[in-house]
Amino acid sequence: MNKRYLAPVAAVAAAAMLVPGLAQAQSGTPGFYVGLEGGLNWLDLPRTGDEKLGYGLGGVAGYDFVGPRVELEGVWRNNKYRGSRIDQFGGFVNGLYDFTFEGFPVSPHLGIGVGVNHVESRGTKFAMQGIAGVTYKFDGGMFVSADYKIVDTFQSGRDIYDHTAMVTIGYKFGQPAVAAAAPPPPPPPTTRQSYIVFFEFDRADITPPAMQTIQQAAAAAKSGNRTSLTVTGHADRSGSDAYNMALSMRRANAVKDALVRQGIPASSMQVVSRGEGEPLVPTADGVREPQNRRVEIVIN
Repeated sequence: MNKRYLAPVAAVAAAAMLVPGLAQAQSGTPGFYVGLEGGLNWLDLPRTGDEKLGYGLGGVAGYDFVGPRVELEGVWRNNKYRGSRIDQFGGFVNGLYDFTFEGFPVSPHLGIGVGVNHVESRGTKFAMQGIAGVTYKFDGGMFVSADYKIVDTFQSGRDIYDHTAMVTIGYKFGQPAVAAAAPPPPPPPTTRQSYIVFFEFDRADITPPAMQTIQQAAAAAKSGNRTSLTVTGHADRSGSDAYNMALSMRRANAVKDALVRQGIPASSMQVVSRGEGEPLVPTADGVREPQNRRVEIVIN
C-alpha cells in the first residue's frame, strides 16, 4: 500500500473503532435502512501518475444500532484511462459510527470497509476503504448522506486508489412518525355557586344566620375571582302581588348592601325582584311559607 495513503486510511479506521467510547447523548430508534448512492470518482494510478475524474453509482443496505451501524455496499466506478474506459465493481462490508444527538438532525460519521474490487483487465482483488461523512435525517425515516471514501485496491506494489465523493439518498425503516401537536385542553367549565338568605315574615332585615350566609357567599366570590353576582329577591303568597314585588326588592337590596360591606363591588351585582312568582315551595295564595321568604345569591 502506498505510504502517502497509509496514514489517512489508518486514521479513519482508528477513529471508527474509537469513537463509540467518546459519543454521548445518542438518540434514535434502531432499524434497517437502504439507500442509493452516486457521485464523482477520482482514479489514482500512482505507478503511471495518471489521475482521471469519473463517476460512481451504487447502493447500500444495513442495520443501524443507533450509533454503530453495519452495512453492505455494492458500487460501480467508471473512469477514462488513455482513451479507454476502466470499470470497477466493488463489494464491501462497512462498519460505521454515527454521532447522533437529541433534537439535532445532522450527524457526522466515520467508518471503515473491507471487501473486494474488480478492476477491468486487472482482476478481482482485496480492497479496503476509509469513510468520513455527514447525514441529515428527515422526520419519518428519510435521510441524505454526503461521504468521502478513499479506496485502496491491493495489487502487489501497484495499488489502485479511488477517491470518491458520494451522495446517498436512503430510507430507514420503522421510524416513528412525528405526532401532530395536541390541541390545547378546553378551559375548565364555569361553575355556579348559589346561596340562599332567609327572612322573617314581612321583613327585610338581615338576621345573624342570614349574615353568616352572606359572608360565605362573599368569601366564595373573592376566592374564585368571580366577576358577576345575581341577587334575586322573593316573597311568599301572603300579600298582594304588588306588595310582595316591592318587599322582594327591599330584601334583595338589603343583601346587596351587606355584600358591599363585605368587599364585593356593587358594579358586579345585578339585583332582581321576583315577588311571589317563583316560590321555592308551591303554596296556595295567602299562605305564609318561610322557605319562600328568601334572597338567592348566584355567583357566576
